Formats: sequence, structure tokens, C-alpha cells
Amino acid sequence: MPNAPQYLTGNQIRQTFLDFYAKRGHEVLPSASLVPEDPTVLLTIAGMLPFKPIFLGQKEAPYDRATTSQKCIRTNDIENVGRTKRHHTFFEMLGNFSFGDYFKKEAIKWAWELSTEGFGLDPERLYPSVYKDDEEAFAIWRDEIGVPSHRIQRMGEEDNFWAAGPTGPCGPCSEIYYDFYPELGDKDIDLEDDSRFIEFYNLVFMQFNRDSEGNLTPLQNQNIDTGLGLERMAQILQDVPNNYETDLIFPIIKTAAEIANIDYNQADEKQKVSLKVIGDHVRAVVHMIADGITASNLGRGYILRRLIRRVVRHGQLLGINKAFTPEVAESAIALMEDHYSNLREGEDLIKQELQREESRFLETLERGEKMLGEILAKETEQISGKDAFVLYDTYGFPLELTQEVAEEKGLTVDLDGFEVEMEKQRQRSQAAQETIDLTVQGSLDELAQKVHPTEFVGYSHPHTAAKVEAILVQGKTVEEAEAGDEVQLILNETPFYAESGGQIGDRGYLSGDNLLVRIEDVQQESSLFVHFGRMERGILRVGDTVTATIDRACRRRAQAHHTATHLLHAALKQIIDPSVSQAGSLVAFDRLRFDFNCPRQITPDELQQIEDTINTWIAEAHDTQSDVMPFDEAKAKGAIAMFGEKYDDVVRVIDVPGVSMELCGGTHVNNTAEIGLFKIISETGISSGIRRIEAVAGPAVLEYLNVRDKIVRDLSKQFKVQPEEVPQRIQTLQSELKNTQKQLEAVKQELALAKSDQLLAQAKTVGDFQVLVAQVEEMDAKALQTAAERLQQKLGEAAVVLGSIPAEGKVSLVAAFSPQVIEKGLQAGKFIGSIAKICGGGGGGRPNLAQAGGKDGSKLPEALEAAQNQLQEQLTN
Repeated sequence: MPNAPQYLTGNQIRQTFLDFYAKRGHEVLPSASLVPEDPTVLLTIAGMLPFKPIFLGQKEAPYDRATTSQKCIRTNDIENVGRTKRHHTFFEMLGNFSFGDYFKKEAIKWAWELSTEGFGLDPERLYPSVYKDDEEAFAIWRDEIGVPSHRIQRMGEEDNFWAAGPTGPCGPCSEIYYDFYPELGDKDIDLEDDSRFIEFYNLVFMQFNRDSEGNLTPLQNQNIDTGLGLERMAQILQDVPNNYETDLIFPIIKTAAEIANIDYNQADEKQKVSLKVIGDHVRAVVHMIADGITASNLGRGYILRRLIRRVVRHGQLLGINKAFTPEVAESAIALMEDHYSNLREGEDLIKQELQREESRFLETLERGEKMLGEILAKETEQISGKDAFVLYDTYGFPLELTQEVAEEKGLTVDLDGFEVEMEKQRQRSQAAQETIDLTVQGSLDELAQKVHPTEFVGYSHPHTAAKVEAILVQGKTVEEAEAGDEVQLILNETPFYAESGGQIGDRGYLSGDNLLVRIEDVQQESSLFVHFGRMERGILRVGDTVTATIDRACRRRAQAHHTATHLLHAALKQIIDPSVSQAGSLVAFDRLRFDFNCPRQITPDELQQIEDTINTWIAEAHDTQSDVMPFDEAKAKGAIAMFGEKYDDVVRVIDVPGVSMELCGGTHVNNTAEIGLFKIISETGISSGIRRIEAVAGPAVLEYLNVRDKIVRDLSKQFKVQPEEVPQRIQTLQSELKNTQKQLEAVKQELALAKSDQLLAQAKTVGDFQVLVAQVEEMDAKALQTAAERLQQKLGEAAVVLGSIPAEGKVSLVAAFSPQVIEKGLQAGKFIGSIAKICGGGGGGRPNLAQAGGKDGSKLPEALEAAQNQLQEQLTN
């Protein structure tokens, strides 16, 4: 029988892989951020994603070979996490890459050598697969490596042919599988039997380009893209039954189990699933937060929030009834900090974000319980799949819990409907984040292959002579454009700043002989600056030389706002908390917007202090210094890197000595005195733990103050008071309005009581009780309740049901029952809730008094008749 594999820790596996390829000339690169440069992908989902521009030929590779251990997030199989042996949201992909250097022979040889010698796997346990038509790869495995032909599996396009999309770079794959049960023999094996085999290494031979008609043509440079799953190799080498029980994840699971007072080995299957989900998701969320992602209801922030809530929900299923996510996060940080030092550096931020989200979610769960109660009150047979899904997705209720509660009430849950909603979400999730689009699409992508990158000269030159490299009209390349055309232009060099780092693109114009093109915006696409404009005069042709001139007034406004943004960041760190960091920004001509992490509202006094501090720095006339230096040197000097920005090896540093130092490619004033004045407009919360300050600087301050001054003068004139008396006058009017509203409410109550007294004569005797069911004209819910209570008290042992249509066809219903009516088994809450269903609504309340609502006013007479009949029947029994 073949030998068992040698034991290696997860860290040893990672280092063995990187060292192996480093010795073979590969540049060892750090893991890229989970926030990818590619705007078409929410999160980094594969080891090759950071190299996408190189594989596309959009960027020249600075090295021929590279190797990485790339952290990745995928959520398209989130429901399988914890339930299967190998599904994860967070995983590490070990990869070796060749950019037009070595190809199939070396990739296969090294993968085999690493597997059998580096990791010590028994060759008798390894099975390679190849694409069905890839004779070259088959021959290498058979003739060069020595694997018998019957052990090399040919697979179809679905399994062993990698493609970025319907068109673009693609190529055949070769995979290596490990056999957990070699004693079963190697005849008629099925590599897709995951109870016996695990695929741990995938070699992609990127050698073709597929056109729109499906034709394959060889690429100029043949590339290698491989991926070896760290967690899968750990399962093999550590000889454990699943990925979760490796040393990469199990210490986190053990911490969660201890908090829940559970012995993992004695836990039942449901408990183990919950512990595995916690172990997996906590790894994901600590890395996401460390990479600058904050919980929200959009994009990657939504993914983070969803993962945190699943952690909390599974903690509750385990019986954990206290805040626990920071404690489990500490276990994850300690486990991974040796390789990912940013986890310990961001420890405080990670734990604060988790604590905030956990607290918010526990409150949400309480609201979910209320919603479940409302659903149960209005349903008599089955909870809809849609309602069950809302409880699950929005409020974190497990389907199993909804089923249990429903069963207690004699109801079922529409499981098919739930699955329909779940599938819709899966499709939304996959569409949002699981596609790596390497297809070269559109005219701009084609131009990026043909035109030299645009040279930006706008830091020092407000205008320049430039050659027109390309013209696009309605998204298509043309040779010329004329007056009236909306155009996108590519120049060989430009003084126009392209939107980046939160700063919007410059405005200005292009001019020449009898030529004028108004430029309204500039965007950067790949290496090209795209100038969006309108032909005002003349004819423009490809190859023409024009004078490109920025709008200096707009540029000065942007400069003032951008430097003011840096000062604001520094003031927040100084006055609020040194851990404050940017979470987004906008630098426009008329204002600035700065988003930052902060768990609380900034007080008015703090805002005033921030504003005063910034205006002091402005008045002190600090020179701003711009310098270009290696990234590591800039970080060593203390330069702050902006959230969401990607930096090259050489970076630009903007330094306001003694005040602020940040990595920034934007445009700035030469001296803070050029800003003139800074004024905060507003401070608000935009999501959990994220605040936003909007402000104006420079000329925009005067415009802002002029608008406010006009408002005050208009109010002063309207109220016939001095400007300084306007606040007091508004306060007086508000007080008068409040008193008037109280008087109106009192009149409404008196009118309701007067109307209700007239209904006493309509009461009917039913057994030992008085029953009054009536419709009241246009009475709101509060007045209706007052009337029902009064009537019940006057009638004594009675049941009163009133209905009204106060406005726009909406229905209000109230039931008031005396104690003896309740003793007969009637409860106002349940009774009125069932009656309201006739009007397309629902509701509930106490046994003696309850309210409900409905959508269909035309059904009110029918509902009241049903109430009369039910009371008649139940009070005579």
C-alpha cells in the first residue's frame, strides 16, 4: 500500500511552495488586496486576477516569472460552506505564473516535482487530467513524467478548458488529483468522485485567443497560470477528513467551540456545521476589514455584512448569547499574522467593526422576531417562501428556525418558494462578483493595444501641443469629427487631469486653426486618457496637432479642495482619533466630500474645532511639497495611503510639512494660503461606522455664504424681523404650530367620542353580551381606538368592532373585548387580525384591545359582516 503523506503545517506548505518556485527564477510577490484594481470584480476571487492586465497585453510584465500566495474571497457557494469538505468563502491560492517564458513542459514537470518531492506525495496516489484534445500535455505526462497512459484522464471542455469569457485569452488545463483510497485500484476510476479524489493543482496553458465566431488563434505570448489550493493541500498532508480540521482553520473553530461550551468531537452534525461556518467566515471578514472594506448595504460592503451576520447567527444556533466575534477574530489574527502582518496592525479596527456589526445585527434579529410574529398572526396555513427568505436574508433567521416556530403554530413553510428566492440571490451574487472578464472588448480596449499610453504633463503645464491619436463618436472610432459632434479623444500627451483618487477630471478646450473643442470631462481607461467633449467649431482629424488647455479657474478650485481634503484628514486624526482613515472621497470644483471610519457622530464642538484647525493651517501659509520616491520609502517616512487606491513601485507624495503627508496623484495648491478659507457644510452617518463630512474651500466658500446670506435676508423680509431675530421667530412659530396641532387632536378626540355615543343604539344582545359592529366615517386609527374603548366600557360585558376608511381607501379596524368575552376564548388581537385579512391586511394586539389595517376599502363591509357573524356564533356557544 502507498505511503501516507508527510505532515506539514499550513505555514510550511505555503513557504515550501514559494521557496520551490523562487529557486526556479520566480519573483516572489506579496498577496494583492482583496479589493481588486479591476472595477468589474467586487473582490479578488482568483490568484491570477492581479495579473489580468499582463495576460491581456495591456501592461508589460516587469518579470518573466512570478509566484504568490493570494488571499481570495468567493461567495457563490456560500450555502455549501461547512456542509462539504472543501467549500470556503476565504481561501489562499498558491500560484506560479509565466508571462511568455516557460510553458507546458516546465509547468507540468515542476508541478510533479513539487508534489512528489517538495510535499512528499506518493506518485501512486496522483492522477493527472488533461483536456481531451491536448495531445502535447498527454505526451508530457506519459513520456517525460512517466505516468502510465491509463492513469491520465482526458476530460471535456467544461472541466479542462479555461476561458475568460466567450471571447479572449483561453487554453486547455491539466489538473492533478490525490487519491485518498488507493487500495481501490486504478481501473475505471472517476476523478469526479470527491469522496475518493481531491483536485489540488490546476495548470492553465493560456495559448489561444478566441474570436467572436469561436475561432482559436495562437497568442503571441504563451502564458502559464496555475493554482494550488493551500487548504486542500493541508487536508492531504495533515491527514484530516476535511479542510476545516487543518491547522489553518481548526484553531478558530476550537475558540468558537470553547465560547459555546461545546466539545467539537462530541458535537452533533448541526453544531459542527455552525462551527465550520464561523471558522471559515471569520477568516474572511478579518482580511476584508484589514483591506479597508467596511460593512454596508452595497457591493463588497454588503458581502462583509452578510458574512458577519452569518457568523453571529451560527453563534446563536450554538447557544452563544453574548458578543463573541472580537474574541474569535483574535484567534484568526494570531493564526495568520506571521504571513499577513496587516492583520495585527489593523487589529483595533477589525474588532471595532465586528463589535459594531454584531451589536447592530442582534438588534435586527429582535426586529426579525417581531416580523415573524406579524407573519404568524396573518397566516393560517403556510408561511410564504418569500417571507421565509426575507427573514433569512434580511433578519438572519435560519430556515430551520422559521420552520420550527411555524410548526409550533400549526403552520408549514413554502420550501419550494424559499428555494426560488434563494436561487435568485445566488444568480445576483454570481453576476455581481464571480466573473473575471479578460475579454478585450470595445473600441477603447482595442485602442489600448495600438496606441501608446497618454503622457500626463498637467502637474507643471496648463497647456501643451498634442497630437490626436484617436477620435470616437458614439463609441466607435472615426477618422474625423465636425461641429456638433459629441466626441471622445485620445491625445499623445495632455495637461488634463483624468478622474482618479476622488478628484474629478479637468475641464478646458482644444484649439487650432478654425477649431474649438470644449472638454467637459477626462477619464482614464487603462493607459489612455479619454477626453469627453463637444466639437464647437471646425473639423478635427486623426493626426492633427492641437493646443490642449485646461480651465485654470476649475483647476484652482480642484486644487483647493484636494489639499483641503488632506488637511481635513489630518485634523480628524488629530482631534477625533489617530485611527481615523479614509473610506472614500470626492474632490469637485464646487465642494469636497470625505468619508471616514468613525463609530460615533462628531459633536458640533468637535466640528468647530476641526474647522478652526484647518483654517489656522491655511493662514499659516505652509508650502506643499511634491516628491516622487519608492513606495517602501514613502511608507517608511509615514506617508498615508488612501483607501481603495492602488500604487506602483514608485509613488508621488504630497507633503504639508508638520501637518500632512499622503500618497496622492492629484493636483494641489503650492501653498495652503492659496486655499483661502475652509467651511464644513455637513456631517452625517452614511453606513455602520462610516461618517461623511462635506465642505467647501476657496472660491466655493464665497458662493456658499452668498446663498446662505440670501436665504437669511429673504426670511428676515418675510418675517419682518432683523436677521439675528430669525431663529427666535421660527422657534415661536414652531411652538404655535405645536399648540395648534394639540388643540386639533383634542377636537378630533371629542368628535370621535360624540360619534361613538350615537352608535350605542346599534348594539345587539347576543347571549349574555352586547355586540356592536359598525362602520364609522373617516376616523383615524387613534380616534377609532378611543371610540371602541369608550363604547365597550359603556356597554359593559361586550364585544365592540369598529371599522373606518380614514383616507385613500386604507382600512382601520379596532376590536375591544370585555373580560368575560375573553373568558369565552376570544382574543381581540387574533380576532381582528383574521378579520383584517379580508381587506388585504393584518394586525394584532392585546386580548382586550387590538388594531389592524387593510389595503382594500371596498372589502370593509364584508369584513364587518364576517366579524358580526363570528361574534354571534362564538358568544352563543
